[in-house]
Amino acid sequence: MASGIAMAQVDNNSEIFKTLKANDSILFKIGFNKCEVEESAKLMTEDLEFYHDKGGVLTSKKAFVMQMKTGLCRKDNAEKVYRFLVEKSLEVFPLYNNGELYGALQNGKHFFSQNESMTYDKTDNYALFSHLWIIENKAWKLKRVISYNHVSKEITKE
Repeated sequence: MASGIAMAQVDNNSEIFKTLKANDSILFKIGFNKCEVEESAKLMTEDLEFYHDKGGVLTSKKAFVMQMKTGLCRKDNAEKVYRFLVEKSLEVFPLYNNGELYGALQNGKHFFSQNESMTYDKTDNYALFSHLWIIENKAWKLKRVISYNHVSKEITKE
């Protein structure tokens, strides 16, 4: 019979939450916004899987890094966008195996803009994300990414 223990979202002041929020900053403020892709790639497993509702699937860290370098972060990209985490949208749910922490699911909402100082209330480009983090060699590593529900507020007003 399975255990009836249920785990809820962790508190925003917990060590897991703080660590994964810091990792989110490295992934996006450093890797996505500043295009220091190699730095953010240090947080990923080699078998990273990235699922995007508009852009398809990437099935390795190598493919993800190449996509970033030749797409969003290419030097001649006149349509560069920046990513921002929606305040207070981040949630972290720990994952245990027989009582031992092995990973966590991180969910949140983010928005995108070509303006580096955009605020959520002024943008119409946002999405949801889920990140599966695992502990690999005592370090948190991003293993799976699902980026979905990319919508425009203008479209949803209809």
